[in-house]
Amino acid sequence: MSVNGEAVRVGTEADQTDEPGWEVDPDDDWALAVVATVGRQLRLRREAAGMRVGEFAAAVGYGEDLVHKIETGKRIPRPEYLDTADEVLGAGGLVAAMKEDVKKVRYPKKVRDLAQLEARAVEIGLYVCHSISGLLQTAEHARAAFESRQPAYSQEEVERMVAARVARQAIFEKEPAPTLSFVLEEAPLRRPLGGTMVWRGQLERLLEVGEMRNVTLQVMPTRCEVHPGLDGKIALLKFEDGSAVGRAEGAFNGRPTSEPRQLRLLELRYGTIRAQALPPRESLAFIEDLSGET
Repeated sequence: MSVNGEAVRVGTEADQTDEPGWEVDPDDDWALAVVATVGRQLRLRREAAGMRVGEFAAAVGYGEDLVHKIETGKRIPRPEYLDTADEVLGAGGLVAAMKEDVKKVRYPKKVRDLAQLEARAVEIGLYVCHSISGLLQTAEHARAAFESRQPAYSQEEVERMVAARVARQAIFEKEPAPTLSFVLEEAPLRRPLGGTMVWRGQLERLLEVGEMRNVTLQVMPTRCEVHPGLDGKIALLKFEDGSAVGRAEGAFNGRPTSEPRQLRLLELRYGTIRAQALPPRESLAFIEDLSGET
């Protein structure tokens, strides 16, 4: 960033080179194309401004090697890198505007596809058997969950997936707000994943979301001997045009379905699960009691 004609360092090459989650997924064609396009635009604007790589690197406060990697589409630029580059190159906001596409590149393709469906939905119903729904997880809880997987993910993969999971939660800020319902099992709520502080933060987040007017949150108590969700997760998404998509572990080979008969079956299962779970007010009181135990 340039202030009064003097370059001010806003970061170092190590800041981004060592930070996980900024490599481009070599199997994600869309991501590769976006990063290559952004890098090419940055290079063309730098050259049009008459700046060599070294001059530009000094002006934005990053190393020459990182600038080269970004311009050749081998590294995802951070948002602040684009903001600073926009100012240094006098781009009038055109470079900074690329942040939205670049932000999406960090997320795995299957997560992007899921987020697009959720963003379109006017009604979402989710039952999760063995964990807390990703839409409800705090970043700390999500990180602890991903770090517990075997075989272990790399730290870069963990951070990429945490960022993607948290980004999906923008759905809670959408206007008009979609109707959301969640049914969570009691057992995962009692598991102090990530330690006491992370557990407490997760329970507090559930209480916060559960108080939203467009959200219904219910707890399935372990004393309930049997219900239609014991095979695993059930998800139902309905859209403004009347179409819908559903998915259930243990049904239809676990694949998403839009077939009316199969959707009716999933709606029946999900409706039965909701009927057997604690009512919303009792569910929040149950979670509040758990929070007090932390």
